[in-house]
Amino acid sequence: MGLLKFQTVGRDSIFTRLDFRVKLVMMIALTVIAFVWESPLLQIGLCAAVVLATLLAGVRLSYLRTVLLVMLPFYLFLLVTMGLFNVAQVRSLLGREELTYLYRLPADWWLVGGVGFTLEGLLYGVNIVFKTLTMALVIPLVIFTTDVDHIVTSLVRAHVPYSVAFVFSATLRFFPVLLIEAQSIIEAQRLRGLAVESMGLLRRARVYARIAVPLILSSLVKSQQLEIVLQSKAFSTNPDRTYLHESTLHTADYLAMAFFVLLVVAAAAAYFGLGVGRFGGPLDFIHR
Repeated sequence: MGLLKFQTVGRDSIFTRLDFRVKLVMMIALTVIAFVWESPLLQIGLCAAVVLATLLAGVRLSYLRTVLLVMLPFYLFLLVTMGLFNVAQVRSLLGREELTYLYRLPADWWLVGGVGFTLEGLLYGVNIVFKTLTMALVIPLVIFTTDVDHIVTSLVRAHVPYSVAFVFSATLRFFPVLLIEAQSIIEAQRLRGLAVESMGLLRRARVYARIAVPLILSSLVKSQQLEIVLQSKAFSTNPDRTYLHESTLHTADYLAMAFFVLLVVAAAAAYFGLGVGRFGGPLDFIHR
């Protein structure tokens, strides 16, 4: 089972040198742009830019491949349903009634007879696919290129309550432990003669579902152990403390934040003023 593993990139790049607060601004900016844009062509370009950035930052190609494999069934279902049934919304966005039908189901079929698969619905599905993919890939670009200790310091410097910053950092540290625990359970099943790789998709899903019970019990035990350790060390959420790692914004950080803020402003102005990014607008596969 190819589990999604939390990883910290080992390559030094511009992303590892940026402050975590700058990366948060970048993540919010790219997420807002991806959420607002409806153009499949621009969404593909934005997603390609994010994929290229993750690879340059040192995120492993195997991680991206695993994300695509996990999301592939959902994306295929999304494309089919959008092409078949998303007619009213596409007509409203394009402002016209005529759509390009790639295929029509026989009229005598029960319930779905006469339903057609439209090019415009398919393209709108492509827009949603790359929209969600961009939002999913920008997270490892931010998290994997930052040490957890620097994340906590940056959040505190950004006036985030220390309790929230600590919970966030503890979650990042706890997540890989759970993945290792799940992998150990699967390896134990293999040692008992359970050939997971030779099973069908449904049987494999049932096997993986059985992991949930021991995994939940193990996580509860580790949570209680963490609580005892924190109490024994007199842990408090007082932000007035010393930090081993410092978080300081430099000129490059301010320039990067200004760039992403201006990028959002420019994207919003182009969207509402010129229609760039709208479905069927300029720089799109189809026109109104």
